[in-house]
Amino acid sequence: MVTEQDREYMRQAIAIMRDAGVVNKTGGPFGVVIVKDGEVIGAAGNSVIKDNDPSAHAEVNAIRQACQTVGTWNLAGAVMYSSCECCPMCYATSYWARIDKIYYAAGWSDFEDLFDDSNISKDLTKPYPERLLAPEQILQEEAQVVWEEFRQLPDGARY
Repeated sequence: MVTEQDREYMRQAIAIMRDAGVVNKTGGPFGVVIVKDGEVIGAAGNSVIKDNDPSAHAEVNAIRQACQTVGTWNLAGAVMYSSCECCPMCYATSYWARIDKIYYAAGWSDFEDLFDDSNISKDLTKPYPERLLAPEQILQEEAQVVWEEFRQLPDGARY
């Protein structure tokens, strides 16, 4: 059930959205607030243009900030308030960060004339040869050697 506090966090995300996209023009109009245990642990806007970094989406920036705030890559128990529906990269990053819930304001159809995230989502469902970037596997055996070495590490980084 959506609460008034949820709406307030989303309003904060929308304010960051305006700042990033309209006022400071650091990237597209995207803003995010991440909350855990009633505390904002990350809040960021899109900075693709400012940082010359296509991965500097608001969600990714806020996740990086939140992880630094709490001192771990695992954001289990956190809730993300995104001014816009997540693109596939941001959804996957949220998934890997173990975020529990995502709320969003604008949906893909609200901004598809400017940023068409649905095209990426559709492309990911196609067989590799039909995808825009046509991923092709090479040197699998050599990569498997490293995976086996990693498996043998008693203190290997697992996430």
